[in-house]
Amino acid sequence: MHKHDRNGDIPIEVVVGCFGLIPSYLRKTLFRGLWRLFYHLSPRHRFIAVHNLHRSFPDKSMAEIVKIAKGAYRNLAFVSAEFFDLPRLNPERLNRILEIEGMENLQTALGKKKGILLFGAHFGNWELMAVAASQFTGPMTAIYRPLDNPFLDRVVRYVRSSTGNIVVPKRRAMLQMLRALDKGGAVGVLIDQNVSWREGIFVDFFGRPACTTDGLAQMALRTEAPVIPAFIVRKSDGRYRLIIGEEVEMVRTGDRDDDVRVNTQKFTGVIEDMIRQYPDQWLWLHNRWKTKVHQLRKR
Repeated sequence: MHKHDRNGDIPIEVVVGCFGLIPSYLRKTLFRGLWRLFYHLSPRHRFIAVHNLHRSFPDKSMAEIVKIAKGAYRNLAFVSAEFFDLPRLNPERLNRILEIEGMENLQTALGKKKGILLFGAHFGNWELMAVAASQFTGPMTAIYRPLDNPFLDRVVRYVRSSTGNIVVPKRRAMLQMLRALDKGGAVGVLIDQNVSWREGIFVDFFGRPACTTDGLAQMALRTEAPVIPAFIVRKSDGRYRLIIGEEVEMVRTGDRDDDVRVNTQKFTGVIEDMIRQYPDQWLWLHNRWKTKVHQLRKR
């Protein structure tokens, strides 16, 4: 069955396929131009990116900050352009663009037969990471936040599920994630975005309290599934390196609230370490520190 846009007769796969037919270098040129335009025409997002960088790297000059900010926009251009290649990716094509570091960490975790919790960030080409990781774990249950635009949301869901992954809106994700882990499957979650004080806890991120989802820690403590960090780094030649980290050892003291906080801090520290190595590959224009501690105090 074709997935049609409610407002028209064009199937989603036709839209994605047409973009996919545009040569890669032309797509990258097009999206680099669009994101460069957005950098100049949206001062609010540009200010957020520069402000976030300035607060996170106080020792860097403004010239260095602006260079990293522009690099972050360029990274988004590549993610956007390469998004339309994902439905056609297979192991042979992946081997041409991807090298893997830390495969033994993934194999050890899978060998425990308790399912696996993969976590990462909106870093490098995170869309490609989900496809690449699922080649080794089998179809992954991935959590996502629905987009405001219904048509774009359907395009994104179609592409993300086109290689077998199961995409679940975060509002009803917990039960499906627990079922996947119970069957020995893999769950993927990105934990680097701001959440409201009702949905998360505050941990340190680049020296500032950042409200962070506690769902990963909750699931890990409940299921004992191994927690593995994964990041995909864009190399200078345009290829990628998938970095699979060592299992994060969980702190289990019996104090549930404190264990959730301590482990969420550990996960966030792993993400910060990776971003510090490749700062221009993270999503700095996201308002990561939007939720403030005083909002929690008012409660």
